[in-house]
Amino acid sequence: MAKQLDYHTIREIFTRFQAAEAEPKGELDHVNAYTLVVAVALSAQATDKGVNRATAELFKIADTPDKMLALGEEGVIEHIKTIGLYRNKAKNVIKLSRILVEQYGGEVPCSRAALEGLPGVGRKTANVVLNMWWQYPAQAVDTHIYRFGNRSGVCPGKDVVAVERAIEDNIPVDFQLHAHHWMILHGRYVCKARKPLCGTCLIRDLCMFEDKNL
Repeated sequence: MAKQLDYHTIREIFTRFQAAEAEPKGELDHVNAYTLVVAVALSAQATDKGVNRATAELFKIADTPDKMLALGEEGVIEHIKTIGLYRNKAKNVIKLSRILVEQYGGEVPCSRAALEGLPGVGRKTANVVLNMWWQYPAQAVDTHIYRFGNRSGVCPGKDVVAVERAIEDNIPVDFQLHAHHWMILHGRYVCKARKPLCGTCLIRDLCMFEDKNL
């Protein structure tokens, strides 16, 4: 775990991220808040590309909780069986759809607690939805952010909650809205797990990663 970077270094890092891509976007396809919840829930232990392939046809016929319930669990399975844990995920999609209809009038709630009360929706999923749909600066810490945060010193922490707190405490607020997207994309395409592309990294001179010169 790297040492926590100081304010000025972190500001420079995110200034560079912003200059490279001012409006970073999540890579899960969705058409509304409901399909975003479903897509993020399906993405656990699966790639975004794999989820997008599975939901391309699903969301054409079931883009609301009512339509998903009408499709039924077996119908959901037929669309998502190419992704991991598809049976359990299909079950959760039906359960969360029923809760949304019965308790929220078919609308997706916009509090973290309410979202986490939905089957298959954890803190990370809730934070993604709050950030991407409601533009709330929630920080969804995944494996890419955890790796990048601890390597670089931007947001080191022993677990995902500690990393989330480090992001909130140390990254300047004017970068908070897009912070997790910048870090996810950087971790996914540059600061890779096995072979990080340090030679072409735009923050190489600011990063605390000890092996970056290898």
